[in-house]
Order: sequence, then C-alpha cells, then structure tokens
Amino acid sequence: MEEKLQILYMQMRLVRMAAKKWKMSIPEAANFFALHGVFRYIEDFFGLFHVEGDAAIFDDIKQYLKNKGVKR
Repeated sequence: MEEKLQILYMQMRLVRMAAKKWKMSIPEAANFFALHGVFRYIEDFFGLFHVEGDAAIFDDIKQYLKNKGVKR
C-alpha cells in the first residue's frame, strides 16, 4: 500500500480513537487534530509510528499536545 494512504488510514483510526476517548464527535475530533497540528505530527513521525500500535501512538499524541500546552 502506498505510504500516503497508510498515513491517512492511521490518521483516521486515531481520530476515531480520540473521538471515543474524549467523548466528542468524529468531526469535532478531526477539527481538534487539524487545529493543533496532530495530522502533520502523525505524518512527520509515520516512520516511527507505523511499527507501534494505535494505543501507543495515541499516548504519544497526548504527550505532544501536553507539551504544546493544549488541554484535553
């Protein structure tokens, strides 16, 4: 599978996970990711993330947001 498509699939899985864990709609979670650069973050670190499970990546995203001062 082409890498760009793999990145997109990963981003969508993580948006769904965020929506469920943060009790928000999928569009709200996607907007949150876009607003705070999470989509770009996933794309930039895909080389590392593709060998981790979604739960570990989600934990990393939460740390990324915390480091940026974003409350979630």
